[in-house]
Amino acid sequence: MPTWTVFTTLPDARAAQTLSDALERLTPEPMGVGVFEMEDGSGLWEIGGYFEEKPDPAQLALLSAAFGTAEFVVSEVPETDWVAHVRRELQPVEAGRFFVYGGHDAGKLPDGRIGLRIEAAMAFGTGHHGTTLGCLRALDDLVNRGVEAERVADIGCGTAVLAMAAARVWPEAEVIASDIDAVAVEVADANLRANGLEGAIRCVEATGFDHPLLKGPFGLIFANILKGPLIDLAPDMAAVVAPGGQVILSGILNSQAEEVSAIYGEYGFNLVSRTEIVDWTTLLLRH
Repeated sequence: MPTWTVFTTLPDARAAQTLSDALERLTPEPMGVGVFEMEDGSGLWEIGGYFEEKPDPAQLALLSAAFGTAEFVVSEVPETDWVAHVRRELQPVEAGRFFVYGGHDAGKLPDGRIGLRIEAAMAFGTGHHGTTLGCLRALDDLVNRGVEAERVADIGCGTAVLAMAAARVWPEAEVIASDIDAVAVEVADANLRANGLEGAIRCVEATGFDHPLLKGPFGLIFANILKGPLIDLAPDMAAVVAPGGQVILSGILNSQAEEVSAIYGEYGFNLVSRTEIVDWTTLLLRH
């Protein structure tokens, strides 16, 4: 059965959330709605909804007029076997010593590489995105330079691929993976089981460092999120990183990297390296 999507944008986060709430009250009711800050540096917020039945154009027009938005873009989405699609599209990713793959590519693990298995149905944070790939390369560089960390935190862990990479290179380290989303924590736990890493990493639901297990000190902290949350986390990051510890930050557009680096500099972090992959920058900083 096809579904329908509707999208529009607003420049204000609060108005976007109010419009999202109004979308939920439409008839037919949407299967889900969401509000997302666009990652193109525009400052706009995208409001979207998914419907099993075609939404009423008149109702959408009234909402657009009431909130002063552009006309909703309505699209019909054909039924798709997304897991099969992801399996076709997501090929293994190599990042230095790391080899990220799905179960359907289990036979392709090269000798001498560290395999990180991420299932196709759990495809956010697979290593294909420039942010995750940049973080894995930064970790590979640290290991090549002889850096070791006794405690590691992966903030906004998604699939926990970064936490798993750290646990593989430093098997004696205490590794904590956290995410604000309970579903992401479930995904992370499933990936730990798929990689035989149960017990090697603890996954928790938390906002930032708001959890007893995230009180530091940490020798290495990953935070692959977005510019705004990264800036908000800077003082907490400085408080929990060990003296001489490293942080790997990503989810940063190239145009945002200077600002993020400068703000972290105010909290005692020094830039070690900056890597750009397509539109995204990864920063390696030392405290």
